[in-house]
Amino acid sequence: MSHITQHRLAFVLAIVVALGPFALDAYLPAFVVIGREFGLATSEVALTLSVYVLGMAIGQLIGGPLSDRHGRALILFSGIACFILGSIVVAVAPSMEWMLIGRFIQAFGGGWSTVNVPAIVRDRTEGNETARLFSLIAMIMFIAPAIAPSIGSGLLELGGWRSIFYFQAVYALFAAFLLRMTLFNSEAPRTEKSAEPLHRLLTNYLEVLKHRDAMRFMVMQSFSFSIMLVYLGHAAFIYQEWMGFSNLGFSLLFAANVGVMTVMSLLNRRLLLSWKSADVLTLGLGVQALALLAFGAVVLFELPPLLAVPALALTVGSMGAIAPNNMASALQYFRKLAGTAAALIGAMQFSMAGAISALSASIAGDEIVMTVLMMAGCAAVPLLLIWPARRAALRGVDRTADETA
Repeated sequence: MSHITQHRLAFVLAIVVALGPFALDAYLPAFVVIGREFGLATSEVALTLSVYVLGMAIGQLIGGPLSDRHGRALILFSGIACFILGSIVVAVAPSMEWMLIGRFIQAFGGGWSTVNVPAIVRDRTEGNETARLFSLIAMIMFIAPAIAPSIGSGLLELGGWRSIFYFQAVYALFAAFLLRMTLFNSEAPRTEKSAEPLHRLLTNYLEVLKHRDAMRFMVMQSFSFSIMLVYLGHAAFIYQEWMGFSNLGFSLLFAANVGVMTVMSLLNRRLLLSWKSADVLTLGLGVQALALLAFGAVVLFELPPLLAVPALALTVGSMGAIAPNNMASALQYFRKLAGTAAALIGAMQFSMAGAISALSASIAGDEIVMTVLMMAGCAAVPLLLIWPARRAALRGVDRTADETA
């Protein structure tokens, strides 16, 4: 680690990573208003979510290898600039077509910039320290999706739906300022740039894809993230229709789940002082599987729906231990190609989770049994992969894959 403290580094990087989930969630309360202004149904406004997920995936795929070649700072700041431009385009959009264009630009910039965060962590840390820093970043950034809808609602009341996107532009500008004053000030160490030819940007992806051990962790991350997106897609139905909670109750339970995730992140950091990252990951996946079994039992045996509240909290909250250790375990195999590997992880999890979430919305609909089955199916894949992945991780990494290639 450089002279910047781990907590300060985590705070700054979490502010950057939170750009994505904040921009994804903050305008949800404005769907009806936006649809009314453009003469569209709410379901048509939801297309902006799909465009955003696509833009994030593409931005990460391109930005990751470029950050390996040109250094983290150039790609990070240019991505934030793109995000600000997209936010302004959406804020002044005269039609839904322009809003879609703006959302894609915004998401592309968000993916382009945030893919640098795991690469920066990998540049500065090793082993369990990487997982602990990811856990600290995650703990801070979990606040974003919890408070984003509330901030969006407040801005909607004060200045209309367009003010939400002006706010996002200001937020991104603040993130760039923090980065410039801390991580990339004149005294901070700079990531070494690569002089390899441009055609290597594609072959670098092949190097990552060929690494079987790393790919196991990447696939596990994608399916674990899919559980989260399926949950988000059905959360309103589960809490408000199946359980019968009010809007306020739904908001409180949603925030409580984020709270459980934060507690799991804290516990993860404590365990990593004495446990291997792969062991904590195995424990997190086990907790999630047991929580999903409990959720399924409530549904199958038609028990009081309220009994599913703690099961869902643990299902979602366990991501506080799963995601940081998955990311750290996958990136441990790549030092020079950390940006490329991080881009592949991000693109895989967004594209796969987006597809599974869309499939779940189509198949499960408002059927609670099908919702449980979709989440359980996503959880089964990591459980099958964790054992060979854990054995490989515990053997250790003498040399990273990009050094042996």
